[in-house]
This record gives sequence, C-alpha cells and structure tokens, in this order.
Amino acid sequence: MISYFSTIKVLAKAFVVLLLAIPFTQANCQTNLTSAKPRIIITADPELDDNNSLIRLILYSSDLQIEGLVYNSSQFHWSGDGKGTKWFVPGREYDRFGMNECPCTSWRWTEGERFIHDIVEAYEKSYSNLKIHNPNYPDPEKLESVIRYGNIEFDGDFSKDTPGSELIRELILDDKPGQLFITAWGGASSIARALYTIKRDFEFTNDWENIQAKINRKVILLPSGDQDDTFASYILPNWPNIEYRQFRQAPNYGYGAQIRATPENSPYLTSAWMKENISDRGPLGELYRVWGDGKQMVKGDKVDYFGFAGYTNEQLKEMGYFVWMPVQEKGSWLGEGDNHTFMNMLGNGLRAFENGTFGGWGGRVIKATQAEAIPGMGSSGSADDMAASLSNQNRAQTDLEPFPNYFPDAQRDFAARMKWAVTPNFQDANHAPVIQAVGPLTLMASPKQKIKLHVNTTDPDGDEVMVKWNQTPVSGNDVQVSFSQSEGKNTELIIPENAKPGQTIHVIASATDGGSPALTSYQRIIIRIKEQ
Repeated sequence: MISYFSTIKVLAKAFVVLLLAIPFTQANCQTNLTSAKPRIIITADPELDDNNSLIRLILYSSDLQIEGLVYNSSQFHWSGDGKGTKWFVPGREYDRFGMNECPCTSWRWTEGERFIHDIVEAYEKSYSNLKIHNPNYPDPEKLESVIRYGNIEFDGDFSKDTPGSELIRELILDDKPGQLFITAWGGASSIARALYTIKRDFEFTNDWENIQAKINRKVILLPSGDQDDTFASYILPNWPNIEYRQFRQAPNYGYGAQIRATPENSPYLTSAWMKENISDRGPLGELYRVWGDGKQMVKGDKVDYFGFAGYTNEQLKEMGYFVWMPVQEKGSWLGEGDNHTFMNMLGNGLRAFENGTFGGWGGRVIKATQAEAIPGMGSSGSADDMAASLSNQNRAQTDLEPFPNYFPDAQRDFAARMKWAVTPNFQDANHAPVIQAVGPLTLMASPKQKIKLHVNTTDPDGDEVMVKWNQTPVSGNDVQVSFSQSEGKNTELIIPENAKPGQTIHVIASATDGGSPALTSYQRIIIRIKEQ
C-alpha cells in the first residue's frame, strides 16, 4: 500500500525511485524487530535535567508505549505534606553546602508543580505537525491520561499509597505482553510503594510464587542512581531478582557536558547550535532549559542559579547561591542527565532494549555485582559505599574496549524531531533512512566460517545513503573480527579459528543520509559461535 506521505514525496521529487512509495519511517525499524514497542513508565522529580530529558522523550513517544508519567520526590526535591510537618535526613542535599535550612516543610518543590503537564501540553500544540512526519505519535490525550502524582511528600518515604504508586502497581500486575521498563529519574519511592503493596497483599497466598516469578521476568528497573535510598533500603533486599540496568559508557548527557566534551561532541553543545536546533523550536523549545535563560524551577532556589546570565561564579556565591558547577555560555547546553535510562529503548535499529549489555544511544550495562550496579547501593547506602561503588565501576570501565560515540547521531536526530514539531510539510524536514538486513538478524557460525552480510537501504526524502560496518563491544566475551570492507551495502568476515562456543559477534551496519541534519539508522546483526 502506498502511503499518503510517500505519495507526496514522489510528486514533489519525480526523480525518486518507485521504491520510496513504500511507507518507511524510523518508527518502522522498531516494529521490524519486535512485535510491540517497549512499554515504559517514567518517574521524575522537577529537576532541570528531568524537564529536558522529558522533552526529548516526548519526541520519541512514537517509538515507545508510554504507560505512566509519574511525579516523584527525591533527596533534591520534595513537596511536604502541606500540614507543616518538618523533615530531615542526614547527608541529603539540604544537609550539605552549609545550607542549614532543614528540618523544613518542603525542599525545592514549587506549589502546584506541573512540569510534566506543561510538557505534555506543549506536545499537544506540536502534535499536528509531528503526526505528519511520523504517524505513530500517540494522541496527546493518551499521554495526559497516564500522568499521576506519586510519592512526592518526603524523600524516601513510601508509607502511603498514591495515584502514582497505584498506577505502577496496576501495570506491574497486568497481563499485557512484553517487559515493563520503569525509570527512576528522581527517587524510587513510588516504585517501592507499588512493590511493597504487591508483596503485602500476595506474599501469604497460594499465588505468591507465580506472581513473584512473573514480576521478576517482566519488570526491568532503569534507575538514575539511588536518589532517595529506596533501592538500597527496600527494593534490593526484598526484590533481589528484578533486573536493574545501570548504563555505563554512555554519552555525557548530564550537567556541564560541554566542560569535558571531545572535539567531535562539543559543536552540539554550543549556544549557537542549541538556539538553532532546540531552544527556538516552538512550544517544546520554549520549555527546554539552557544556561542563562532567566528561569528558575522554584523561585528563590539557592541551588538553581542556571537561569542567570552575566554573573561570575564569585558574584553568584556572594548573592547566596551554592555554585557547584562553573557558569557556562549563555544559551548553551544545560543538561539532560536522565537520558541514559530511556535512550536504549528507541527504535533506531540498535536493538539495545533487548539486553542491557547490547548498548546503544544510552550506553551499555557493564557486568557488576548488584550492589555495584547502582551508585549508593552498598551494604548501608553510605557515602563511603557510594565512593567504593563508583571506584569499582570506573576501574572496570578502563579495562573495556572503546564504545562507539553515539552522541552526534543522537543530537542530530533530536534536532530533526524538534524541527518536525514546527514543520507542517513533510518535504520541509529530514527523516531517517531505513536499513534492513537481507537474511536473519541472528546467525549461528563455526570457526573459520566465511560470513557474507548484505543490507538494503532506502530514504524517505530521496537522499543518498552511506553504509558503514563495525563491530561493537557487548559482553567482554566477543570474538574480534575484521571486515573485507568497512563501507557499502555488502561486506564479508571470517570467524577466527580460535573462536569458542557461546562467544558472540555484534555487527552494526550504520546508514547515514545526506540530508540536513544528517540522520543515522542502524541494523544490528548478532553472530553466535555454535558447538562443534
């Protein structure tokens, strides 16, 4: 069937080959590899980088089944109970920098906080344009219907059921196919409450063993650290067999990424690039936070000095702000520190959601003990445990082969989607090419066997497409190979004679178009060494 959008392209560009009439979009890459898009729940606190990460996530809602958007507290943000109850936990953010402001009734949480609602409403204003460029974008009402307030009153407190925890519980227990990915961009108290009530209600029933096994198979937790100690204090001791994915070797999407950016990455963090591609792009761009934008998430917040322009570090300190990161160029990158939790869920062909060690735009899981997998998750969750954990992780990473730098690809793709949000005509924006392997995506092979690989590519805009081949590290047990040629639609490799059964070769074919910005899609092919 010829799609409406492809027909437009054929009419607009008569020279485009007839093959382009087939309805290819980047979203199709996901559905080619799995029967359903990954199901995901986002839990977040009102931190600047959560705000920015959510804007990026919303632009990839075409690739995902977003099942929940839940407000959550953390040690950095909590609302209080509105009854004047004062709260204090030693060692938290408010117990550092010499602030001496707590015990207090709330911490860095504005009354009526609704940053998630604001972003979904901006998405609604952009929806008619986005739908033109990818018909798989969900109706805004669907996203609005899954917004909930979770356990926001105090950091680490999961003593109450909340609309957010109840939604998470319901989704964990449902019988929909596929795994359920649950992020923790702030604390994990809403997740902890959901799991607590499930255990409370079923632990002493005849169904408990089956329910527990189902949850262990189904749920994958994607924490952005342990920001309220609920992983260490409740989830890990009581649910040790749930899979936790803490991604390492990830692109630096965090605060101050420009400070140590490589020459390859730094152009995508400048004020000029951010203004042209992100912050000036319609309703979503207006909500996106950059340095010196004149905004504060909470008025008077002494930790949030990022909106100020024209002041030095010393001047900000004299004004009473706690300057923990040096001031950057006005309008430049500020941070999207939670991106790594969801960037591997996207339908770009890397298949990174299938297994944490595969790796993608969000980095990859490095094999470690459960306690090392999440910062702060030592035996007591103390600062010393956190330091030891991070030391172990850093030491482990230095022994690993280099991981591909996906940051430029991810930034260009983000820029393209921001342009979709303000562009009502398909032909006035770029769209990612489509790459498909000829043959199976998983192969079995023997030592000394010759493997021929071939891919086909098309581009929705009629742009030329360049294909590159490389091997990507996965498990530390990979077989190292070389390719007969590193560019083009065909290549060949020979399995080394010393390859052992169970070892793997992960081949990535990358297809980059000639559009502006240049966009890249991928095809991962896995070769497993079989028993002799």
